[in-house]
Amino acid sequence: MLKLESVKKVYRKKQDEVIALDTTDIEIAQGEFAAIIGPSGSGKTTLLSMLGAMSAPSEGRILLDDESIYDLPIEKRAEVRQNKIGFVFQTFNLVPYLTAIENVQVPMMLSQKFKTERQERAEELLAQVGLQDRLHHKPSELSIGQQQRVALARMLANDPTIILADEPTGNLDPETRDQVLAFLRQFNEEGRTIIMVTHDLSAAECARRTLRLSEGRIQAGSEQDLLKTA
Repeated sequence: MLKLESVKKVYRKKQDEVIALDTTDIEIAQGEFAAIIGPSGSGKTTLLSMLGAMSAPSEGRILLDDESIYDLPIEKRAEVRQNKIGFVFQTFNLVPYLTAIENVQVPMMLSQKFKTERQERAEELLAQVGLQDRLHHKPSELSIGQQQRVALARMLANDPTIILADEPTGNLDPETRDQVLAFLRQFNEEGRTIIMVTHDLSAAECARRTLRLSEGRIQAGSEQDLLKTA
């Protein structure tokens, strides 16, 4: 379970102060699929970064399985990020000079898995996302949708329990967008917790729960009401 307790994030530039996330309390249960919607500048990506152990709150605590993430030593926090959390980005962040199978192996290299194990796991994951015939293609040799599927396979490399997706359908055509959402639903059905930031209201409807973030505050209301006001 992920839990925010009175979390606030403030950015300061010279004498100016910007509240990216105001005092916020949220609980996201294990196995939940939550979408976070809201206009640009509302604090969505900031919230995702804090949940992903990448950006400490200015105030409050963020707990994962009842353990305060930002009270952990830096090394332990990195282990949490590496072993429990998978990231999906709008820009994919693939290494351009590595093939698909090499890109998927990158997280496993960081966790020091043996080469044979890495290769077998990468092949299995690429087959899972329908790219078994593109193992040795570099990103420039793949379509946009295929690049996103490589990114999904890489995200699964260390078998994370939590997936944080930042606008995962933002650069995709409608058909590929539907494929990515289908994969996210599949991962959720496998028991993974998914938190997705999106401007795509129809994508948000795929989630089981919708949170609307506006001016750094979480807005309450039914899913239908939140989607109408997004």
